[in-house]
Amino acid sequence: MIMNINAFSVLLAQQTPTADNPIGQIIKGMGFPILVVVVFWFLIIQPQRKKAKEIENVLKTLKAGDKVITSSGIIGVVVSVKDKSVTLRSADTKVEILKSAVVEVTDRGEASEVVQS
Repeated sequence: MIMNINAFSVLLAQQTPTADNPIGQIIKGMGFPILVVVVFWFLIIQPQRKKAKEIENVLKTLKAGDKVITSSGIIGVVVSVKDKSVTLRSADTKVEILKSAVVEVTDRGEASEVVQS
């Protein structure tokens, strides 16, 4: 057994070292960071961009009578829509909030369903 190990180490010692390929070293060094960026792109960045576009489309199509949920958890019915704000009716309260606070439209309603008081 010791003889086999000695023979193997002699064979290893007799091998000539190969010259390193500098381009290959650069590719190996940059491969992992590029792989990490690609994985982050597909797992984190792309889904966030897709969701942001969906929310933007929801805010553009927002109209009176829609039942919405805000980022603070308020559930209400849209009474009126302005450029940057939305007026909601929640229970007996009328609240004006920013459009950006609307995160979900749960029910598309008709303007005739809104009770004005």
